[in-house]
Amino acid sequence: MTITLSVPQTEGASALRLRPWRFDDLSFLVAAHRDPGLHRWLASRLADETDARNWVAAQVTGWADATRFSFAVVVDDDDHSLVGHVVVKMAMAGVAEVGYWTAAHARGRGVAARALETASRWALAEQDLVQLNQLELLHARDNHASCRVANKCGYTLQDLLPAAPPRFPGEGHRHVRRAGASPI
Repeated sequence: MTITLSVPQTEGASALRLRPWRFDDLSFLVAAHRDPGLHRWLASRLADETDARNWVAAQVTGWADATRFSFAVVVDDDDHSLVGHVVVKMAMAGVAEVGYWTAAHARGRGVAARALETASRWALAEQDLVQLNQLELLHARDNHASCRVANKCGYTLQDLLPAAPPRFPGEGHRHVRRAGASPI
């Protein structure tokens, strides 16, 4: 299944496209995961091409099973100019969790917020693969950039989450966006 979503150009930013991950993206994934800034916030890491291949295979399976809709974020006019990732993962009936990251070279340009908004709108209002009425966004409490992205995209803070080591060593936030909600 190939679903591609368009993110329009803004005054200060290029148009983006969200497309499923492919096996020819492996070298980008490995390079992106070498970034210490990304390591700080991600629960899993891709150390080499084997890890990246297994990760892409899981994304392909997720699309086939309608359990995980994972998108590579690329600059619209260059399919190989990858700048990030956004995912919608089924959690329970009617609820999915969203996640995202931005490659180090593309941070500070609004990529995460624009990609998350597009994926959120698609998941709650446009797709017909699964029934969703709520999206949840979880992040570490001290990840202030993710908190700003969540707020910008209409996700409201619902809960403060306790640490759950080893996967989540620190406290966190749970933001929620419901069907019909839009950014403020």
